[in-house]
Amino acid sequence: MTEPVPGRKPVSALLTRLLCAALLVLPVFGAQAGVVFTSLHLFQTFTNGAYPNQLVQGSDGDFYGTAYTRGANNYGTVFKISTNGVVTSLYSFTGGNDGANPESGLVQGSDGNFYGTTFGGGTNGNGTVFKIGSNGALTSLYSFTGGNDGGKPLAGLVQGNDGDFYGTTLWGGTNGWGTVFKITSNGLPTSLYSFTGANDGANTRARLVQGSDGNFYGTTASAASYGTVFKITPNGALTTLYSFDGYDGGYPSAGLVQGSDGNFYGTTDYGASDSNDRFAYGTVFKISSGGALTRLYSFNGTNDGGYPAGGLVQGSDGNLYGTTGGGFVASNPGTVFRISTNGALTTLHSFNGTNDGGFPNGPLVQGSDGNLYGTTGGGGTDGYRFGVVGYGTVFKISTNGALTTLYSFGGNDGTSPQAALVQGSDGSFYGTTSSGGLGGAGTIFRLTIVPAAPALQAVALTNGTLSLTWSTEAGGVYQPQFSSDLSSSNWTNLGGALTAAGATLSTTDSVTNGPRRFYRVVLSP
Repeated sequence: MTEPVPGRKPVSALLTRLLCAALLVLPVFGAQAGVVFTSLHLFQTFTNGAYPNQLVQGSDGDFYGTAYTRGANNYGTVFKISTNGVVTSLYSFTGGNDGANPESGLVQGSDGNFYGTTFGGGTNGNGTVFKIGSNGALTSLYSFTGGNDGGKPLAGLVQGNDGDFYGTTLWGGTNGWGTVFKITSNGLPTSLYSFTGANDGANTRARLVQGSDGNFYGTTASAASYGTVFKITPNGALTTLYSFDGYDGGYPSAGLVQGSDGNFYGTTDYGASDSNDRFAYGTVFKISSGGALTRLYSFNGTNDGGYPAGGLVQGSDGNLYGTTGGGFVASNPGTVFRISTNGALTTLHSFNGTNDGGFPNGPLVQGSDGNLYGTTGGGGTDGYRFGVVGYGTVFKISTNGALTTLYSFGGNDGTSPQAALVQGSDGSFYGTTSSGGLGGAGTIFRLTIVPAAPALQAVALTNGTLSLTWSTEAGGVYQPQFSSDLSSSNWTNLGGALTAAGATLSTTDSVTNGPRRFYRVVLSP
């Protein structure tokens, strides 16, 4: 029999029985929140390449990527890796007609093949466009001459809704300042535009993005000017939407993202401080498809950070999220920020350069649980880089700013992750480090979040209705159950499964004078 708590009025026998039974929650999945980190591959023998770029998950569930150098011929590779870490070197570039040194990741085409570019090699030494099947059969689609067609593609490709692939070159063209091109899956190229280095900009460094109107949008940034935002039709009609002068921002090295409102959002690496310094701390801007630009925010280099080179991502709440890198200054290791489409900026977290990391590099990605995930190039609990402790971290941060350092790299498992994470179809996050590992040439890793076991927060009985509330993690699927016999393996579902949107969930049960019930909550894996 349960004794009443001293100093409190006794409750009814029925409620006492229910409270004692309900608190016997049997979490089925996991004991507590945790993280499982797995080094899937160390680029150690260099057979599979060295210095990997960003991964992409193929329709077969494997991940595909490129490595900048090494491989059988020391000019880089294309590889695939299973979720269990089985690596296959699909192709080693020779440095000849097939290309050399891929600088960007791959994109999977609608035909199932993967498409990419090399920065060097080809018949003229100015880079190539290639496609490769999941079996490693590579076709060199085009070799740039470095002349009117451009040379040195840097930013990678995007497939348009017409099935063709669109990209840019860093140099070449009729004026020497780079080009925009498209190419069919069969290798038929079209040089769409040659930048002049004047009002239209020069040297595109970020991938194009196709807008909902079918046009492509991008940015330029070079020593020739302070950068531009442009749009270009699939037929090559280019419009310079905006030219920066440094005082309003300058050098937009990241690409654009189209918001749900139809506008495009981006950042400039420098410019637009209150002191009118053209090399100040950078900006966030929005621009319409017609070229109306609004500077949403100018960083001042203090608590709000500076140099937002990682680009933006729009969250499911409609806000934009990004990072500042601090310019690799130990006294300012960077921030994570949220900004509304009207320009209200909130610094969600300021890195201290120690255990929580420092110098976030790649863009954030929003996970299926609603949190934002990213990496830092320095900081963490081990090592010493860029004037701060650590070899980099992986972190998650809620849209309200609660940051958790999920993993700190120690050198042998990789250092300085720079590419964006990719959430796989299995829910885990996959990524690469640009260096480190036992061979010093980078790694591939998997990070799995183990949700916290559900635990009852509150139990209340009102007019014959029992209310149960338990802890949750956003995105988790929970099934409440009951049984009248704890020794039995048969439990009955109490209603349907519930998906959590926040920190708690609740359900009710109608209480009668029947046999006592025990309750538990099952978290679906």
